[in-house]
Amino acid sequence: MQFGVFTVGDVTVDPTTGREPTEHKRIKAMVAIALKAEEVGLDVFATGEHHNRPFVPSSPTTMLGHIAARTERLLLSTSTTLITTNDPVKIAEDYAMLQHLADGRVDLMMGRGNTGPVYPWFGQDIRNGIRLAVENYELLHRLWREDVVDWQGKFRTPLQSFTSTPRPLDGVPPFVWHGSIRSPEIAEQAAYYGDGFFANHIFWPKEHTQRMVGLYRQRFAHYGHGSPEQAIVGLGGQVFMRRNSQDAVREFRPYFDNAPVYGHGPSLEEFTRETPLTVGSPQQVIDRTLGFREYVGDYQRQLFLLDHAGLPLKTVLEQLDLLGEEVVPVLRKEFDALRPAHVPVAPTHASLVAARDAADKAATGAADAGDLAGAGAEGRR
Repeated sequence: MQFGVFTVGDVTVDPTTGREPTEHKRIKAMVAIALKAEEVGLDVFATGEHHNRPFVPSSPTTMLGHIAARTERLLLSTSTTLITTNDPVKIAEDYAMLQHLADGRVDLMMGRGNTGPVYPWFGQDIRNGIRLAVENYELLHRLWREDVVDWQGKFRTPLQSFTSTPRPLDGVPPFVWHGSIRSPEIAEQAAYYGDGFFANHIFWPKEHTQRMVGLYRQRFAHYGHGSPEQAIVGLGGQVFMRRNSQDAVREFRPYFDNAPVYGHGPSLEEFTRETPLTVGSPQQVIDRTLGFREYVGDYQRQLFLLDHAGLPLKTVLEQLDLLGEEVVPVLRKEFDALRPAHVPVAPTHASLVAARDAADKAATGAADAGDLAGAGAEGRR
């Protein structure tokens, strides 16, 4: 089970002070959060991709490359790579380069984003969002697996005898998650390729997440990648902790009430009751997170959103201490004890290389056996 944090990189006024961080301070804070995540023993840091205010992470590979140079173990990912408005060729080359620089500590999550104006800014039409996601990923998938690609589609110019560079590290592309809040077509796409499916798991009640993950598992098995239980699932989550739950609620309330993504709507109490948002003690976070397994099954990755809505960096780092020292060790132990032997662990570059090598060895052995059988038959004749 992998545990980590993801950020959307919002620049938001702190409602308790009225101060707004500069873009420079926010970017530096995101780096500090990633370094702290490794320090406290988390597995993953993921950044979003946005091209509009009030967000700053417009270039995930730049940020993750910088973090890669300052970490040793942390797996670097995205919480959205915009498959709809980025050129698949550029994604293929940028993330392969990052994969080399990070010695394989890279995967990424494909998504369509949630900001309509981004589409025309990059020459696309939001009405084509799903079709862009399908076509662009089909091309990206081939670019990472075929040395020479001839391709023609609807949304970009054709390719003739094209090779993206650099080639993926060890000939194995970064693992891909397909992230979605509400689109069953994306769950279907993840299942078709045998990739991971990441349910945002923040804004919707658990029944919605259960349906989306259930669809993905069913279709994963339909396409012959394994049993439904062997599908690779990740979940988001949102927490705010203090040792005393009443302190957590009191401190987080002004941030919740003014948050650009969900403020000025349902109350904090309604939101924590109807969605996976957990505001309380570390034990409450442990209990709530363990409960996710009851409706999505065994899963491979849990990411938490901690640094949004204007929360100061000092507070976020305190949250990371609680997460790394008191929450994740318990979750890791409990989830591992509950996981059946046939359910896979989260993919890494090393495990993907090993699986590729094992498949190649098995194929070679089968071919050799066929040659021997053919030779024996020829001798008998």
